[in-house]
Amino acid sequence: MHNSFDPQHFGFRTGSASIADTDGNPFDVAYLTCGNDDAPLALLLHGYPDTAWTWRHLMPALAEAGYRVIAPFSRGYSPSSIPADGCFQAGVLGMDANRLHEVLGGDSEAVLIGHDWGAMGVYAAAGLEPNRWRRVVAASVMPGPASAEAFFSYDQLRMSWYMFFQLTAMADMFIPMNDYEFITRLWADWSSGYDAAHDVGAFIEAMAGQENLTAALSYYRHTLVPELQDDRLAEAQAAVFTIPPMPLLYLHGDNDGCMSPAIARSCGRYLSIEGSRLVMIPKAGHFLQLEQPDEFKAEVLAFIGSD
Repeated sequence: MHNSFDPQHFGFRTGSASIADTDGNPFDVAYLTCGNDDAPLALLLHGYPDTAWTWRHLMPALAEAGYRVIAPFSRGYSPSSIPADGCFQAGVLGMDANRLHEVLGGDSEAVLIGHDWGAMGVYAAAGLEPNRWRRVVAASVMPGPASAEAFFSYDQLRMSWYMFFQLTAMADMFIPMNDYEFITRLWADWSSGYDAAHDVGAFIEAMAGQENLTAALSYYRHTLVPELQDDRLAEAQAAVFTIPPMPLLYLHGDNDGCMSPAIARSCGRYLSIEGSRLVMIPKAGHFLQLEQPDEFKAEVLAFIGSD
């Protein structure tokens, strides 16, 4: 066992919900949860190479603030199922978030928070069904137009070398070698100085079989290779690159080694909805919610608590 996280230690419960995939087939989404089941929903989406455990600092604070907190393991990440539709492009994360809102009994007071791939899920969910979400928070992957701008920069392309490697079949074999050293090194590059041993262990545990790793890599392959995309997800995929129509808090680490802080600092011009904010977190890399949890919590709580 790599993962030493114990739900009971954090006061979390575990659960699962059945939602439909693109073909209408049910699959199970496992999650961590805390807070009152009758409270407004706060849904927290994780990224790569990460799991629902990335929210262990924020979850209790949201519960104390009066939310029912649900942090799912994304489709393909054990203990969630691998859906039969085989769809992993970014837009499907937004569809899954909206389906979870529905089956979990969310209402218009719900808030949606996402990091990395989870941020893209936030943009898609908010664009597709804005009436489900009162406010949204995204971190470490800029809103669509800013992200597109980033990939015209040499610095961002240099940071994103791993994406292009993960498009190759070699990645499925290479990444697990030496007890997932590749993943350990990514965390070190992206969040310099942060001890990610437990988080890497949680990711390894979520890669319970080769099919889970292939699913995790398929997010990159299906999003970056148009030929692998499902035409039925065209609307959801387009929504990934839109600006949410409700207030958005965008958070980025000032020392992010994965997504360019220089470009993130300029993305505020895309946040045109009243109440939206851009916040750069000092002394934080890509996993800012873990590196500077107190500041991250304070910004999120202040934002979702405002009118």
